[in-house]
Amino acid sequence: MLVDGKEATPSVPRKKKGLARIWAAAIYSAEGLRACFQSEEAFRIELILSLILAPLAFILGESDLEKAMLLLAIAIVLLVELLNSAVEAVVDRIGMEYHELSKKAKDIASGAVFISLMTFLLIWSVLLFDRFARYL
Repeated sequence: MLVDGKEATPSVPRKKKGLARIWAAAIYSAEGLRACFQSEEAFRIELILSLILAPLAFILGESDLEKAMLLLAIAIVLLVELLNSAVEAVVDRIGMEYHELSKKAKDIASGAVFISLMTFLLIWSVLLFDRFARYL
């Protein structure tokens, strides 16, 4: 873009400092969560399930460690799904045409989601089996 006969570069916003930086980071994080919720059905499903399962973690976990493990398993799924969505957005930003590296990046991110879900299932299954095996 030319301004007064000179090429102008887009102005970069000044970096915020202190509490303003923390506030801005919180706003950016909320925007990211909202964007993922609006655009990714898998994230919506996992978030809704987490709202149901989180209270169950406090009921099923007998010790603080068990409660923490159950909650951590939920959080890991949500975190990995957010990262998967970020990878997909970046790959799509580069171009929508098929490319083997784009497929590879998306498949690897999807594999990470799969591992997080399997970890979740393992942790919850072991704990639930332990709880209900007592009554058999």
